[in-house]
Amino acid sequence: MTDTTTKPARTSASAVAAANPRIIEAREHTVEIVSDSGEGAQKCGQIFGAVSAKMGNGVWTVEIIPAEIQPPARSVAGASGNRIRIGSGPVTNWGDEAHLVVAFNEQVVLGRHRLEALADDCVILIEDMWASHPDEAVRAAWTAAIEELSSKPYRVIRVPMEERCLTLVENARKGKNMFVLGMLSCIYGRDLQRVKDQIAHQFRKKSQELYEQNVGLMELGHAWAAENLDFRVNVPGMADTGEMVVMNGNEAIGMGCVASGMDLCSMYPITPATSVSHYLSEVFEKFGGMVHQAEDEIAAIGVAIGASYAGKTAFTVTSGPGLALKTEFIGLAIMAEIPLVIVNVQRGGPSTGLPTKVEQGDLLSALYAQPGDAPRVVIAPATIEECFHVVVTARRIAEAFRTPVIILTDANLATGVQPFARPKLDVRWHASPPDQSPVSAGKGPFEWDTRTGLSERFIPGQAGGMHTLTGLSHDEKSRVAYDAATHQRGCAMRSRKLAVLQQTLKTPEIHGDAAGDLLVVGWGSTKGAIEEAVDRARAEGLSVSSVHLRFLSPMEPGLGEMFRRFKKVFTVEINYSDDPSDPFITDENRRRGQLSWMLRAQTLVDVDCWTRVFGEPLRPGQILQAIHDRCPGATSGKGGAL
Repeated sequence: MTDTTTKPARTSASAVAAANPRIIEAREHTVEIVSDSGEGAQKCGQIFGAVSAKMGNGVWTVEIIPAEIQPPARSVAGASGNRIRIGSGPVTNWGDEAHLVVAFNEQVVLGRHRLEALADDCVILIEDMWASHPDEAVRAAWTAAIEELSSKPYRVIRVPMEERCLTLVENARKGKNMFVLGMLSCIYGRDLQRVKDQIAHQFRKKSQELYEQNVGLMELGHAWAAENLDFRVNVPGMADTGEMVVMNGNEAIGMGCVASGMDLCSMYPITPATSVSHYLSEVFEKFGGMVHQAEDEIAAIGVAIGASYAGKTAFTVTSGPGLALKTEFIGLAIMAEIPLVIVNVQRGGPSTGLPTKVEQGDLLSALYAQPGDAPRVVIAPATIEECFHVVVTARRIAEAFRTPVIILTDANLATGVQPFARPKLDVRWHASPPDQSPVSAGKGPFEWDTRTGLSERFIPGQAGGMHTLTGLSHDEKSRVAYDAATHQRGCAMRSRKLAVLQQTLKTPEIHGDAAGDLLVVGWGSTKGAIEEAVDRARAEGLSVSSVHLRFLSPMEPGLGEMFRRFKKVFTVEINYSDDPSDPFITDENRRRGQLSWMLRAQTLVDVDCWTRVFGEPLRPGQILQAIHDRCPGATSGKGGAL
């Protein structure tokens, strides 16, 4: 550790070092920006990530969000910010450890240190105002934190952020994030015009004066770094990326809704799903759509069902607690066979749980939280690009099979930013206008094809199509019917539709060899981390492969036969499972990961699991260690904190 007690001295030696900085050549590099809530670290990270993507780097960003809306200032648990991993090739996850951290105070970086989120040789750029703060308790906290950080060989560089920002603004708390953006732009060689353009986009609804102030602060930080820092980091971009777009998963969901020709988004605000409606509220009306903010979660899905029944295609967006409130209406849509798309952006639970943290705990809830037999389609995109395309798929399935389709994303996908190839829009993504020609005499709205379970969709107002619709058991004419044969037939037809859909799916591709010692199975946002861990294991000579599932109801075909080609199979998930070595845990009473539980039932294969609920995305090193623990002949390697 260097220079923890004094400000960087402008000696001739340091001036020479800054004038001739050491260039660190890297295939990838990870930076974190952490501050108290409200200091703009997330916005700084978003701009830096977007600029890096536009300069040809692979990028993955993850927001670091405290559980409380406004946690106490200068608290270890209150760190708010962003992690940005940039690379010379595609980047699919947030990696293991940060190589550079910019901290607005010593407590927030201490929190990241305790989570083992920093590499041993991490460079820490830290606001130095706290070392000489007039409050003795603050100075003591600074000293204690620096002492704790000294347990690792970090390089700590003190930065006069407050002092420099006050030369341009009266409230430095509102300017440090742009100062930091300037420092990072200097360190990583970001094109300043691109940075300015991105600032203009970020503050497009603000005044010209505010834009110019932010640019001035950015340039101030850039100049300070150029004059004082003796290193630069060069992460070359990709030579030819083609046309790319840069966005987070919630924006991709919103764009997918527009591209698929959706008509109505009805939702109630809930973290971390709300920004879908923020994006749509700016653009949806331009494409003939409407955003409706209901008074609660139940009303939101009720409006969506009503619009879909009337012939439009509607969707609702929520997170775990909201999905619970929508349960009864989901059952109505299943019984009445009304097309509906439900986006569930998962967060930590149970109850209100961890509103700002990532988890994959809603899988069983999405599948089974319903009285009676209520089959529905559940799809989980694995990347931000898939968040765009999955909406098109969900809409087409919902309409073709007259059923609700639940899309399971999570907080990692929702807020993460990644570049991907610009989608080529296709008019076939839009459904044909609903058929409103007169209904044939005597035809009913649920005259199921007994082979497929499918029936024709009636639209209110169609001549000859008048019928009563309820959530009660009914016959082909939609008449309430409680007799045994009718109920049995209705359940069979609603279930058969999923069997028909399953027959159209392909067996998922294996990442690695088709047979071997170990198969890792994942779903949702864990794909990038799993495949990176598997690639590292294979480079060590281990016989490991992975497969990633998108369709969870119905499940993709061929899994049982695939699993039997491997000696061991285990899932990697961000939900809870008991450790077999825990007190009182036996093979009979052990609670397993949710996908593991499903796969054991579906394939009759002894599928094990490795799960964590730390409230953060999984790190490739953690998964690699889990592979080492299970793979025959593996030697334990450094895999990050478990």
